[in-house]
Amino acid sequence: MKPELAIHLYSLLWQEYSARVNYARTYQQMITAAGGIVANDHIALRSLRLSLDSPKGQVSLGMDYLEQLATALGYVAGGEYIFPETHLYARHYTHPQEAKFDLPKLFISELIVDELPDRIAQLIQKTVSSLQDELIFSVTDALPEDGNVESIAQQLHKIFTRPWLPPQRSVVEEVNQVTQYGAWVLLHGYAVNHFTGYVNRQNAAKYPDIEATVSGLVNLGVPMKAEIEGNIAWGLRQTATQAVKEMVTVLDDNSGEEIQIPWTYAYYEIAQRYPVEIEPGKHILFDAFLGKNAQQLFEMTRVGSK
Repeated sequence: MKPELAIHLYSLLWQEYSARVNYARTYQQMITAAGGIVANDHIALRSLRLSLDSPKGQVSLGMDYLEQLATALGYVAGGEYIFPETHLYARHYTHPQEAKFDLPKLFISELIVDELPDRIAQLIQKTVSSLQDELIFSVTDALPEDGNVESIAQQLHKIFTRPWLPPQRSVVEEVNQVTQYGAWVLLHGYAVNHFTGYVNRQNAAKYPDIEATVSGLVNLGVPMKAEIEGNIAWGLRQTATQAVKEMVTVLDDNSGEEIQIPWTYAYYEIAQRYPVEIEPGKHILFDAFLGKNAQQLFEMTRVGSK
């Protein structure tokens, strides 16, 4: 059931994400109109490395929490990535039946809150302490043996929300000065950070490579990053649309009432993979990630980034 469950869950997430990120819909329409296939290279998720006490005991809000979902779906951990300048740690996960079922990789990252200045760490800790217990749960509890795929996928979909109350506006703005990643998570929680169009699987003659795909999107008015990161020799090249902005809910510092302010949500990424030589005369398709590329893409949700 695990591959089928993953497919159902990702369909729900794609519907939600593409409704918010219109650039993803444009890509989907462009590739479909050319007779191609929309496949995802990977799905990226963000989190906070810290734990809270709750009536259910210690609750992890970081990678450990999201990894239980990856494991339940049949994924196994691949490479790990460390970004000391931005206090981030990440791992990617692959599915043993990835090729058979066209399953995307998962790229899960976490902000190491303990490495931040005390003031910022305290603001983050205080905000997430408003955790609503019913929105944090054990994945194994959502996987009854006799449940059907659709109902279990709906249950797992509840993970991809913000399980704490809206943050104060001043907190978001102050945290953002030190870590835009941290401010993003306070606002969006576990919402999907981005999906990634997989050029290798597009199967559209009009868009044979990442350059043609980017040109097609630009011609349709989609704002793209100026560069394509990576290179063929490394096995991976990536780029992305600009991040969309949307109205988010925060608490007014004076009245304590909920108000709306504009903030970045997500971008849509494009990736193309290439064979790399692992031993003389033997090549395999590169299936990991490049740390430098990931760091540049983390910056795409910076407020005001271009």
